[in-house]
Amino acid sequence: MKIIAEAGVNHNGDIDRAIALVDAACEAGAHAVKFQTFRAELLATSSADKAGYQKLATAGEESQLAMIRKLELSQESFCQLAEHCAATGIEFLSTAFEEVSLNFLHDEIGLRTFKIASGELTNMPLLLAHARLADQLIVSTGMATLEEIEAALGVIAHGMETAREVGERPGKEQFRAAFLRAMETGSLQDRVTLLHCTTEYPAPLNQINLRAMATLQNTFRLPVGYSDHTTGITVPVVAAALGACVIEKHFTLDKSLPGPDHSMSLNPVELTSMVSGIADILQTLGDGEKRPGEAESRNIELVRKSLVASRDIRAGEVFTERNLSMKRPGSGVPPEAYWSYLGRTSDRDYRTDDLIQE
Repeated sequence: MKIIAEAGVNHNGDIDRAIALVDAACEAGAHAVKFQTFRAELLATSSADKAGYQKLATAGEESQLAMIRKLELSQESFCQLAEHCAATGIEFLSTAFEEVSLNFLHDEIGLRTFKIASGELTNMPLLLAHARLADQLIVSTGMATLEEIEAALGVIAHGMETAREVGERPGKEQFRAAFLRAMETGSLQDRVTLLHCTTEYPAPLNQINLRAMATLQNTFRLPVGYSDHTTGITVPVVAAALGACVIEKHFTLDKSLPGPDHSMSLNPVELTSMVSGIADILQTLGDGEKRPGEAESRNIELVRKSLVASRDIRAGEVFTERNLSMKRPGSGVPPEAYWSYLGRTSDRDYRTDDLIQE
């Protein structure tokens, strides 16, 4: 189980706040802290509108491009963040939203595990570029159909099989063939993790559909996790109980800060509670074998029952429904022997509540 604390753009373009987010994620017990790396001019056009939740959380009249310009960190800042993560002992991750940032994260930071955002699932050229650089891919599937996920996995499988060629023009046939080979050989099993996700902020509980995790796992035979956009910590803890191998959750230092994601993110205390809750729930899952646990074994004799004399019985008297009953403790003849004792003759005297002897 891997818990990714999604810092995203909750640094508001401030490197000191970004470093503080790293420290908070580490203190909360997360395994990794993830940011978002992009060049604003390469990510959105000047006419791109903001999402509804972004309009509510930021200046409504500004464009998406104007908003993300204020959230962009420099390459030098990301180098500083990666170094701080290494010194702190938490894994550094960042999602690249275009190839310039992808190549920077790979070549300059040395990143080999990449998270692909839900919005990039249909960006086939970017998927292909990721597949050729990454050792591990974590692929979020918000807004996607099974057909779209299959198509994306075909691109990833093709990219992991082939090197970049000048003027290459791969297409659906090559991607489909690569997907079928991957399904047959299981070549993506150790390299790709799918994340179920509902892309809305905050995501309505009645649209989370956690059972889709099982559908993804059964369909593609890949590890499956969950990227959460609900408020609170209940849903990610439940997802962990359902077998998610990765949990990703947005967090912030202060929910009242300006910016698109702060209000629906966890604060550090809540992040710590989520990590603790997941750790607790993982302890409860066990190995699936049904057997008495060590803690309950000592209670077996105390709470189970044995055959006892319900009244005084003399030697030579016949056992009947009137003189036999079942009472605690369970250290004597088990109740399942009740019917075999009826009609038998007692070979000794018993006082009321004496355990019947073999």
